[in-house]
This record gives sequence, C-alpha cells and structure tokens, in this order.
Amino acid sequence: MTLETFTLSEKKFYLRRAVEEDLNALVELLSNDPIRQAENSAAPEHRAPYLDALRAIDADPAQLLVVVLDETDAVVATMQLTVIPGLARSGATRLTVEAVRVDERLRGNGLGSKMMKWAVEEGRRRDVALVQLTSDKAREDAHRFYERLGFTPSHVGFKLAL
Repeated sequence: MTLETFTLSEKKFYLRRAVEEDLNALVELLSNDPIRQAENSAAPEHRAPYLDALRAIDADPAQLLVVVLDETDAVVATMQLTVIPGLARSGATRLTVEAVRVDERLRGNGLGSKMMKWAVEEGRRRDVALVQLTSDKAREDAHRFYERLGFTPSHVGFKLAL
C-alpha cells in the first residue's frame, strides 16, 4: 500500500512500508554507504541478521521502515521511523528518524527532502512533540541538508559498542 507519492522532474516515486521482498535492495543501499560499508555486508550469506531485524521492526507498532520505489518498482531510498514515548519534556513523545539512505544516483533531486518532510508529517499524525535524528560527524553534506530542513544540531551523541 502506497503511503505517499512524490513527483520529481515529472517522475513518480512511491513511499510504502518495507516488506521482506525489499530486503536485498535495502541491504544494497546500506552497504553502498562508504561510512558504514564495513558494518553492512551485502553478501547473501550475511542476510539472516537483516531478515531478523526486518521482521522485528515490522512486528513492533512503534517502528516504521519505509522504502521509496521509482517508476520501475526499484527500491531507491529508505528510512526507519521510531516513536518513543518518554517522561522528559513533560511526557513528550519523540519520533526518531534513522538509516536514511537515497540511491547515490538520485541525490540532489529533492527526494530526500520529500522523504524527510513526509517523516515530519508522519510525526504530526502520531502526535509527537519532537522529531530527532543523529548523523555521523563525517556526513557534512547530510548536516547541511538537515539544517536546510529546519533541524538544529543541538546535542552531542555518544555510543558504546557492545
């Protein structure tokens, strides 16, 4: 089921919930990321953890993994949305946007902006108070992109690999 249709340069793109049949294309998008390439193997023998994760995401009503298809039904972009209820900020619910990927051949055409604007509207539909995301320090182009959309670099993030 199509959640949204975007038209860019007279071409149509369709945003919908990801399904298991999208897994190979999703893994390709993730593994084509030079920053995370070592973490995301596209080799077929490494697909089981991705499938387990896709199933877990799909089973959780607080999660929404979407893909964007072009007119040939090829997956050309993805992002994951997570709704997080919380006590901070007077019990505010947050929407976290992560794993945003657009096929490198389509970057700069406005698709990423359309996706992020849709995500913000999805947050409004879900009555969230705040949309948040993190971005690797090395992604300077992405930082400029998010700032153009109204996001502010307000926090420092920390990670601990387990």
